[in-house]
Order: sequence, then C-alpha cells, then structure tokens
Amino acid sequence: MAAAPQCRVARYSDVAALTALIDASVRRLAAGYYTDAQIASSLAYVFGVDSSLIHDRSYFVLEQHGEIVAGGGWSDHQTLFGGDQFHNRGEGRLNPTTSPARIRAFYVHPDHARRGYAKRLLRVCSAAARRAGFTSLSLMSTLPGEPLYRALGFVPDVGVDYPMPDGTTLPLIPMTKGIA
Repeated sequence: MAAAPQCRVARYSDVAALTALIDASVRRLAAGYYTDAQIASSLAYVFGVDSSLIHDRSYFVLEQHGEIVAGGGWSDHQTLFGGDQFHNRGEGRLNPTTSPARIRAFYVHPDHARRGYAKRLLRVCSAAARRAGFTSLSLMSTLPGEPLYRALGFVPDVGVDYPMPDGTTLPLIPMTKGIA
C-alpha cells in the first residue's frame, strides 16, 4: 500500500508540475461532461495556475513520491475562478464578515481520482478560511466537480454558461457552503 500523500503549501517552483496536473485533470476528468472544444478553450482561457494563490500561500498540494497528485486553494480575493490567463479577475479583498471565502483551483490527477484527495484539501482550505474569519465558502464548480462538492455540503445555485473569447461557452455551477 502506498503512503498517503503529504500536504504542503505550493511554491512557485511547482508551476510547471501544476500546469501539467491541470491539463491532465481537465482533459481526462472533464471528458464526457464537456466537448473537446470546450475543454481546449477552457484550458486556453480559464483554467490554469493562479499565481496569486501561490503568492498568498493559500494554495496547497498533495505530493506523493515527489509527484504532485492534487492541488486546491482558497482566497480572500474577489476572483471566483480562473488562472492567470483569465481576464475577468477581481483582485479586491473580501470582507470575511459579509462575503464568503473563495474555494479555488481544485484539480486531482486522473490517476489519483476518487481517493479523497479533494476532500482532504477542502478541509485544509476550510480551516484556513475559518481562521481568517470567514463563515462561508463559495466556488464555481465544473460539471464533473458538482457531485463532489454537493456531497461535501455545497449548495448549487443556477448554472451559468460562461462565454470564452473564441465563442465557446463553458457550463459552470456556482455553489456555497457555511463553515462552523
């Protein structure tokens, strides 16, 4: 039996490995939920490493045998989703007494899916957000992520079709959850 992955804060030196993780996760785990065109466009325009999370030390990775097998973070920035290449970013800070913390950029390598890694990272992020004074969380879920987040207590809102610059739309689901 393999040792459980170790959790640590992501570093800038992880960007190449995180980029590969995100690409593999989106291409393989989103297949069957999104078209090939939606997957390609989402990787070009939406999904990717968000260096602000690394800068804030609020992005965590699970590492096993020197390989990053999952990543996820939280933020007190207004931006709800999207990597560095995403143009609809709100960089203002959220007030923890009036706004939910953002759960951001959760990716699991497909070879390590369904082992509880996203749940483990969510616990780490929830605890950090709670320590920062937040009482609720929000996220923008992909279609394949929605069942997981629902099982973890997130409540979906009305889905949105996010328009990407090439004319492709990406169906997403805003979700929220209170934290004790």
